[in-house]
Amino acid sequence: MKKTGLILVLLAAAAGFAQNPPASTAAPDKGSSPANTLETNGNFPTVQITTPTYADLYCAGFMSKQLVPNANYVTGGLQTPNTTKFVRGDIVYMAGSGYQAGQQYSIVRELRDLNEFEMYPGESGLVKATGQPYAELGRIKILDTRQHNAVGVVEYSCDTILPGDVAIPFAEKPTLSFHPPTKFDRFAPPSGRTSGRIVMAKDFDGILGTGAKVYLNVGSNQGVKIGDYFRTVRSYTADEHDPVDSLSFKSSLAEDTQKKPPSWGHHLLERSKGPTINVADLPRRAVGQVVVIGVTPTTATGMITFALEDVHIGDGVELEAEQQ
Repeated sequence: MKKTGLILVLLAAAAGFAQNPPASTAAPDKGSSPANTLETNGNFPTVQITTPTYADLYCAGFMSKQLVPNANYVTGGLQTPNTTKFVRGDIVYMAGSGYQAGQQYSIVRELRDLNEFEMYPGESGLVKATGQPYAELGRIKILDTRQHNAVGVVEYSCDTILPGDVAIPFAEKPTLSFHPPTKFDRFAPPSGRTSGRIVMAKDFDGILGTGAKVYLNVGSNQGVKIGDYFRTVRSYTADEHDPVDSLSFKSSLAEDTQKKPPSWGHHLLERSKGPTINVADLPRRAVGQVVVIGVTPTTATGMITFALEDVHIGDGVELEAEQQ
């Protein structure tokens, strides 16, 4: 008798489920906005913005045409000469003048790239024209100025601080406002807004993803300000100059069963009887987004807030319209 009652209960529940299907299986509302469908297709993917942390803001580095004064610098530390690398909490000695107890200084390092291979055509010349790259290594506080060298303590370190690294007055960086998750137009045509290139990246990286720091060859002279967003764009003609990607343009597009197979423009010595595909006619695509976290008159430091694919140094950037 108990089994019979249980069966009746299950049958009643099943009948109710059939009459009231879950909301996820219901037909879409005919009055819904078509914009809702754009947010998930390939043309308008919805992306989650990554926001910079304290370390992102104060450890990003920068490029500048105006060289940083190098009269004040680190000479050593409490355990010199046995220790030459200093991090948070370490005592350091500072050469130079103008120090006062309680003052804070940022520690920066003038950089040089040991790799002479160009990741994109004209890289060396463009980097030289853009400015000198610097690493931001941390922050110190002056404790004592009674000796020939001032005494300081490392309050914050991004990387190890070395003798010879330069001290400049510390300045608070402004708080940024960020996008919420947003709909991103991947194939938007050129807008005519301020544009430039990713000249270099932190640590001399060449292939980048979300969170990477990049240096742009546009700055406040072009109206760029902290908090601006740039979309990172790339044409397929740029792939022609890539040592790896360009190899694919030299291969066949076709299957053996195609009567009139297509070919890549001028890349094949003997063109097929089929259509010729010109790389320059393919759409420009956006590969990611960069938020500006630092600016000089001629350069900007940015952080990649998201990447739909690998971002490369040498990629173009274009200022986005301000969010409403």
